[in-house]
Amino acid sequence: MSLQPRLILASSSLYRQELLSRLQFAFIARSPNIDETPLEYELPPQTAQRLARLKAEAIALIEQDAVIIGSDQVAMLDGEQIGKPGTHSNALSQLKKMQGRKVVFHTALCVFDNRSIKSGPQLQIKTVGTTVVFRTLSDQQLDAYLRIEQPYDCAGSAKNEGLGIALITSIRSDDPTALTGLPLIALSDMLSNAGFRFFSNPPSA
Repeated sequence: MSLQPRLILASSSLYRQELLSRLQFAFIARSPNIDETPLEYELPPQTAQRLARLKAEAIALIEQDAVIIGSDQVAMLDGEQIGKPGTHSNALSQLKKMQGRKVVFHTALCVFDNRSIKSGPQLQIKTVGTTVVFRTLSDQQLDAYLRIEQPYDCAGSAKNEGLGIALITSIRSDDPTALTGLPLIALSDMLSNAGFRFFSNPPSA
């Protein structure tokens, strides 16, 4: 039986690590050090794709002969980018803007194969969109949520995998894992293209 390619997740996010572990491939996580500032006139899907690629490429410089996954997420409200708030006051401002509104979260994936012998394309990039409708809540409720969950490193300040789900009235997407930050349906296709084999070693009966 051939060995699976070495797999690296270019992220320190525990949520992305948990999602990737569902696919049951051995992997390691490395935190990329990149500038995540959006470029002028860059649309949210373009920002997400560029940053996902930069994350994968940053790890590729120090990790040879591996398949590397980069991912990034940018939210959009009325054409305006909504990124990671960083602070409590920024997060509260974001959530107040999104009350009763539709927000589109663009989650980009990049799979970079830097092995000397490749079984598929070297670079694969895809963006998955998720439309989220937010509830209308009081400033006091939003402030309390932020103090409980402190989602200051999360685009849009709402972690749907935690208490943030209570901020939301509906989620629409082709991939239920996209909003959490790692679209597993798209990723499964990309990893298959890179030579990974699912269900190749089933447990003994």
